Amino acid sequence: MAESNKTALITGGSKGIGYGIAAVLIAEGIRVAITSRSQESADQAAASLNQIKDGYAIGIQSDVRNLESQENAVQTVIAKWGQLDYFIANAGVGHFAPLKDLTAEQWQETIDINLTGVFFSAKASIAALTETKGYFINIASLAGTNFFAGGSAYNASKFGLVGFSQAMMLDVREAGIKVTTIMPGSVATEFSNHQPSEKDSWKIQPEDIGQIVSDLIKMPARTLPSKVEVRPSMPPK
Repeated sequence: MAESNKTALITGGSKGIGYGIAAVLIAEGIRVAITSRSQESADQAAASLNQIKDGYAIGIQSDVRNLESQENAVQTVIAKWGQLDYFIANAGVGHFAPLKDLTAEQWQETIDINLTGVFFSAKASIAALTETKGYFINIASLAGTNFFAGGSAYNASKFGLVGFSQAMMLDVREAGIKVTTIMPGSVATEFSNHQPSEKDSWKIQPEDIGQIVSDLIKMPARTLPSKVEVRPSMPPK
């Protein structure tokens, strides 16, 4: 059981992987702030999460593409609970199309959210995490090492994110901050307009990623799994 005074901030936490992580952490006694570009979505998700432990979740409107927005989210957590122990950079977007069909706007949004958004998240949280000797966890993707047709924007953002995360890990460990990159394969979420169903039962479930986050933060301080690749154990043939 985690200490009850620990706090986490999860970007893109109103659904999917972010929500699954939040649910696991709250069940273990960690207070969680989830962000969404929509205050309504953030509040609805927080209300649902508070059914697990009342008063353990808050929703914050925030856009990872804006540094000031991320700074405000961090300050909201500190004002509410006094500290920030864990930052989970989960917000992401996917646009998949052959290069000839991929628009400049789709490219820019993918890079802005999946890569620059994590840079802004790190910049906004590093001082607070230094105070708590905290943990910064990036939710990347196996697309950060495995390229595929139609994935030029997504691959570029996730390859870049993996490189950024590993360099960040080396930059901040002297301050006592841990950094881990989690790289999931197929996860049963609403990502890229997909609607999860029984047909997705073979996929990784959002709460499985939550369990990995929980396990990571329980590791001894001397040990850091810096990159974790996660795959469905029995994908369809």
